[in-house]
Order: sequence, then structure tokens, then C-alpha cells
Amino acid sequence: METQQTADLVVARPEGLYCPPGDFYIDPWRPVSHAVITHAHSDHARFGHGHYLCAEPGRGVLLARLPGITLDTLPYGARIVHRGVTLSLHPAGHVLGSAQVRLEHGGRVWVASGDYKVEDDGTCPPFEPVRCDTFITESTFGLPIYRWPAQATLMAEIFDWWRVNAEAGRASVMYAYAFGKAQRILHGLMTHAGSDVALPGPIVAHGALTSLNQAYREAGVALPPVMQAADLAPRSPALRRALVMAPPSAHGSPWLRRFGDASDAFASGWMQLRGTRRRRGVDRGFALSDHADWPGLMSAIAATGAERVIVTHGNVPVMVRYLSERGWRAQAFDTAYGDEEDTDADVAGGTAEAGAEAPPA
Repeated sequence: METQQTADLVVARPEGLYCPPGDFYIDPWRPVSHAVITHAHSDHARFGHGHYLCAEPGRGVLLARLPGITLDTLPYGARIVHRGVTLSLHPAGHVLGSAQVRLEHGGRVWVASGDYKVEDDGTCPPFEPVRCDTFITESTFGLPIYRWPAQATLMAEIFDWWRVNAEAGRASVMYAYAFGKAQRILHGLMTHAGSDVALPGPIVAHGALTSLNQAYREAGVALPPVMQAADLAPRSPALRRALVMAPPSAHGSPWLRRFGDASDAFASGWMQLRGTRRRRGVDRGFALSDHADWPGLMSAIAATGAERVIVTHGNVPVMVRYLSERGWRAQAFDTAYGDEEDTDADVAGGTAEAGAEAPPA
């Protein structure tokens, strides 16, 4: 007789989340033969697997981060059958190419969501609720205190911060993760301004963004023109009006000295917590996250119609308790996933950029 665990479509193994009937893994953290990748952030997509599968829109960013891998892609919504398991990928709304993995076998449907958010940010297809029996969810911001302002509001605030600095002759240094967050800000600012010519000044991008920006452009995402710091003379007046996009690992680096007396800011969901801006040592904080906030998590879970919910990384005990008290069969998986908003494992062209501190407890 099958036990509950052997009947499950996904189980936790030392290598990662494993689909027993299909004999493949989802976002494994140790080398395996076959890996389905939900998105290209470094805690979900790692070197060392024999074969990779991701959503078609994520090809460019995944190859920018893991060059040379053996990769197949699948259009959103298309179905394949592997060892009797029907597999399809559906938009997660997290970053370009992010996907939920739908598995169907023996009359059961499971969805592993990876990371997701429910607000459409314009840089990737929005989150698509997928009906299922069991839903595997993250809980990065799984506390009721996390409630994001609308993206339009945040982009207006960032634009005004940049404009005021430019009028005062100060560069504006925005720390944002190189994959996803940086492109979301660039696209959002241009959308807010109406065109790239209406921006307060030039945009200078750290080298960690180069290949990822290119992958977004090739996927059809509109981004404003950006330049490298070396494209401007050391004393160019344009430096004093520039928006400087840099990964958090660049904080305090010699690379920033060329911009002189600059105002700096950090874009992260952690900025909603009192004291985080002070601990980061920046002038401004913008609570911009590529993860669902508390209302987003609750609405996404409800929309699946799942009776069983398995919680992975983040505020796991809180989410499991809350869901259990409200009638779901809730449990947890112990995983090695972190959060690009607290690990800063930015990778561009295979080169890691490390150095950000963890969020405050």
C-alpha cells in the first residue's frame, strides 16, 4: 500500500524537490540529471545539472547566468508528458521567464510556484492562478505587515527623488538586484516619464546589469538607453544628473567614487521594515519587491482552489499555522532556497557579485 509520501507528486530530498513518478527535480540545489527551473535567480538555478528545462521567455536570462548548460525550453501553457507525468509551465510574475510548474499524474494535480508576485510590473507575463489539488508556495514576505504600495506610486517616488537630486547637481545611486529588480525600475521609470527623453538625466549601469539588460531587450521588454561609467568623462556634468543603477555589492566600492557627492537609495521589500534603511546606510529606501506581499500570497493560494498547501522558504511557521487555522492542510518543505533580496548572489555572465547583508530579523 502506498504511503502518503510515496503517493505525493513532489517530495523533498537532499538534492532538492523531487517528482518520483517523473524522476526529475524542480530547482534542485545539488547536481542532478534532470532539472526543471522556475527562474534564473541563483538560489533556484545552479550549475552542475545534466539537463535543464525552463519557460521559453527565460532562455536568455538563464543562459546569461549559466552559460554553456544543456537547455530545453517550453512555451507557457504547452504540455509535455515525461514518464507518465504531464508537465506544463505557467507565468509566475516574478521576473522574466519565471514559471510555476504544473504536474498531473494519476488524477492528481500539483503546482510548484517557485517565487511569484501578483502585481503586473510590465517586464514579464503576470501571475496566472493555476487550479490544483496541492500548491507549493514561497513565504518570503509571509507576514501581515508586508503590504506593498502600487508600482505606479513607487515609480513616481523614485522619479521625483532622481529629479530633485539632478536639479541639485547630485547623482542618484540606486542599489537594486541585477536580475529582475533593476530592469523593473528602468522599465517603470520610462513608463512613468512617458519616454526616455523625459527622464531627468542619463542612466549609468554597473557591468553586472549588461548581459541581463540585453536579455530583457531581446525578450521585447522596453528599457531606456543606458551607458557605462567609462562612456562619460571623469568631470562630465552628466555624472551629476545621472541615475546610477548598481547591485548592492557595489556599495562602498571604488567604482562609485567617480560620481562624487551622490544620494543613494535601496529598492527592496525589506525597506518596509523600520531600521532597515539605517542598517543599509543609504539615504532612501523604496519598498519594491518582486515577491508577493501578504495579501498577494493569500489571494494566490485561494485562487488555486488547493486543499493542501506546502510552504517553502521565508516565514514558514507563521504561514503554516495561519493556513492550518483556516482550513487548509498545510505543511512545510525544508529547502535550500534563500531570497535574492537578502543574499545578493547577483550573477552576470557567470561572475558572482556577493556581499549584501541579510535582512534584520
